[in-house]
Amino acid sequence: MAFRVFDSRTDIQNLIVHPDIRARFLQMEPGEENVPHTHDLGAEIFLILEGQAEFVIEGHTEVLGPGQLCFADRDEVHVVRCVGDSTMTMYLSVTPHIDPTHTWWDENGEKLPPRYGGSTTSERAAMDAATLPPPIADLAAAHAAAADEAALAAQAAAKAQRTGVAALEQALADGDQSAAEAAVDDMWAALYRSFSAKRDLAAAWNALAPRVGRQ
Repeated sequence: MAFRVFDSRTDIQNLIVHPDIRARFLQMEPGEENVPHTHDLGAEIFLILEGQAEFVIEGHTEVLGPGQLCFADRDEVHVVRCVGDSTMTMYLSVTPHIDPTHTWWDENGEKLPPRYGGSTTSERAAMDAATLPPPIADLAAAHAAAADEAALAAQAAAKAQRTGVAALEQALADGDQSAAEAAVDDMWAALYRSFSAKRDLAAAWNALAPRVGRQ
């Protein structure tokens, strides 16, 4: 299957929108800055490609230029401003990408009500222009089914971890490396199902929340 190649000179947009990651190229003009915010779940990476950007993350300020990268962890307040005399272009990614992707605060430091879908407005508009959006009831039913599967997978994974840890401890006590490896493999098989189900739940939630919740 062919894959798409993105170009920071022309593709100033979201590049990847998955529950695991939202990635994009972003440009800002001199003096332009975004609004301070955090992410309830997401950790964000910023890589400057051209120009200069001033970052303030949890009160600490640094100016980054081409080839330099910084990181804002979940719940860390951050803001970026384009400094210098030229356009700044950056690559950024947020992982995971689960709505509400941005958390906003008032002047008193109180968390504002969640807003959904702000980072994917263009993508949803394009989808709606191409085809009728699915009924809300269908999205809600799909979300409920994904939540049920995630719960079942998590319960099975927890049981498998308890069993696996007991088997691992016994293997270590016996000095049996093969048995230890087998125990870890069995634990991973259950975790894989659980993590996959959580990803499917996130996808179902991201489809539902922006259609109904506060924008």
